[in-house]
Amino acid sequence: MARVFVTRRLPGDALGRLAASGHETDVWERREPPPREQLVARARETDALLCMLTDPIDGPLLDACPRLRVVANYGVGVDNIDLAAAAERGVPVGNTPDVLTDASADLAFALLLAAARRLPQTAEDVRSGRWGTWEPDGFLGHDVTGTTLGIVGAGRIGEAVARRARGFDMTVLTATSRAGTPLPELLERSDFVSLHLPLTPATRHLIDAAALRRMKRTAILVNTARGPIVDTDALTRALHDGTIAGAALDVTDPEPLPPSHPLLAAPNVLVVPHIGSATPRTRARMADLAVDNVLAGLAGEPLPHPVSA
Repeated sequence: MARVFVTRRLPGDALGRLAASGHETDVWERREPPPREQLVARARETDALLCMLTDPIDGPLLDACPRLRVVANYGVGVDNIDLAAAAERGVPVGNTPDVLTDASADLAFALLLAAARRLPQTAEDVRSGRWGTWEPDGFLGHDVTGTTLGIVGAGRIGEAVARRARGFDMTVLTATSRAGTPLPELLERSDFVSLHLPLTPATRHLIDAAALRRMKRTAILVNTARGPIVDTDALTRALHDGTIAGAALDVTDPEPLPPSHPLLAAPNVLVVPHIGSATPRTRARMADLAVDNVLAGLAGEPLPHPVSA
C-alpha cells in the first residue's frame, strides 16, 4: 500500500479508485491551497503527490520527500513544477492534457464575445438603473463577425479557438515560436488577440508595454493561458490610457488580484476567476487522468500522460 497526498478535494469519483487500489489517500480539505510548510509536511511521507497549479513543486520540496515516486498535476500547465529538478531526482511528472481543450476554448471565445459587446458593463447598467431607454448610439460594442483574430500559441486550445472563430467568418492569424505570422505583425493586424501558450522564461511578460503599443487602439486582448505572460502593470496603463480597447482575462498576475488593484478599476476589463476548465465533466475527467498518472507511477509503469523538462 502506498500513501498519496492530494492537495485539494477533487470532483467525481476518481479518488475512490485510489482507495479501491489499496492506497491510503490523504486529502487537504480546505478550500485554500496548503501553505508551504503544510505542503512539505504532508508530502514528506508520501509516495505520490497529486497537486494543483497553486502548489509550487520545486527542488527543496522534492528533497524533503525521499519516498516520492510520482507527481501528478491536476491541469495541463505545469509551470508550478520544476521539471528539471524532478527529472534530476528521477521523479516522473504527469499532467491532464486534451480533456480540457473544448471547455477552455469555449471560455476564451465567450470572453471575446463578452468583451466585444460590453456585456458586463451593460448588464451592470441594467441592474443599477442607468438604462433609461433605447438609444441609437447607446451601449455600442465591437463587431466580431468578419474581423481578425490573432492566436498566440497554436496548440490544442489555440486550434480549438481558431475553429470557433471560423464559424464567425473571422480571419485567423497564428503565431508560435517556430511558425506562423510573426508576433509583431499579428499584434498590428488583429482586432482580437487571444493567448494560448505555456508560461516559460521566454513567454513571461511576452505581452509587455511595447507589445500592447503595437496593437490597434480598437483591439481587445484575451488571456486564458497564464497571468504572467502579460505584464500586469503595462496592461493596466494601456487600458486606462486607451492604448487598447479592452481586455478579458481568466488569469492574472498576481492571482487572484486584490480587490483594490488598479487593473480592476479599468472600465474596459473583464476578469473571471480562472475558470477555463470549470465544467463538471471536464474537471471530473481531469481527476481521472491525474489518478491514472498516480496509479501508473506507483506501479512503476510509464505515465500515460507524461511531461518532460
